[in-house]
Amino acid sequence: MKKVLLDCDPGIDDALALMYLAGLHRAGEISLSGVTTTAGNVGVKQTALNAAWILEQCGLGEVPVQAGESAPLVVDLVTTPETHGPEGLGYFSPPAPASTDLAAAQEQETWQEMWKAAAAAGAHLIVTGPVTNLARYVDSAGAAGFSSITIMGGAINYRGNTTPTAEWNFWVDPDAARSFFEAPAHSTLCSLEVTERFLVDPQRFESMLEILNRHPLTAVLPEILRFYFEFHEKQGEGYQAQIHDLLTCMIALGTVPYEAMETTVAVEAQSQLLRGTSVADLRGHWNRPANCAVVTGADIEAAHREFSRALKLLASPENAVS
Repeated sequence: MKKVLLDCDPGIDDALALMYLAGLHRAGEISLSGVTTTAGNVGVKQTALNAAWILEQCGLGEVPVQAGESAPLVVDLVTTPETHGPEGLGYFSPPAPASTDLAAAQEQETWQEMWKAAAAAGAHLIVTGPVTNLARYVDSAGAAGFSSITIMGGAINYRGNTTPTAEWNFWVDPDAARSFFEAPAHSTLCSLEVTERFLVDPQRFESMLEILNRHPLTAVLPEILRFYFEFHEKQGEGYQAQIHDLLTCMIALGTVPYEAMETTVAVEAQSQLLRGTSVADLRGHWNRPANCAVVTGADIEAAHREFSRALKLLASPENAVS
């Protein structure tokens, strides 16, 4: 069984990624060994509370959640209330999770200790927020042990969604992204030109709710997704939502067909104009070793089918965790 450690910043698409992983965990297909969070879409305390609350609603209140770094490595933190709402989950304000005492958990284990244990167990690391925690960890402990590292971030030789050239996760902490890709580590990178193709529109969302049926999240998902739909509509993308982090989890676990290219990735951190811009040396101009497998395509219809399958697993009483 694959062990998985998720590093995220919930965030609406992170929330759907958590639901997906919860469905697989409840069915015994993976073991979600823990979740850590970064400051990104909202502050790190809120991202940890959001993650813990979602897991509790999915019947996984026992999965440990740890808040990680509270700020980017160098630059000041900028959050995205216009994209994900004031508390990260759209129009919904999550209550404190009943079964998870995050303060007590922080005293028992640090997020770095959780990562070390996961690496020792050969877990698959999936990072769907800024790579702040990842850069800190690799700088101190290296990347050895993890079966794989998969990252959602960047706009590889492609237009950005935060500036003309930069994607949000890399823009919010460009120094962390630069540092990681300069380290002796290999990752799989799911960047905008692939992840933005995975769209949920109102029709697909209604199908999601039908599958979930009476699951506890059915009552709150409309308030969460409506905010995301409205944001994308304001951006000229239509009344729908790009679900970047969910597709990244599927690619990380190999549950959907995808194509990738070995290459060398670098991220700009010094220039204000090009802050967070990611570039892949697809033609070998730098003559440097490959440090990344950049995902160049994925079967989007298969991804929708896979998410529906996971929601069925999540909603099934047969998969209740004892």
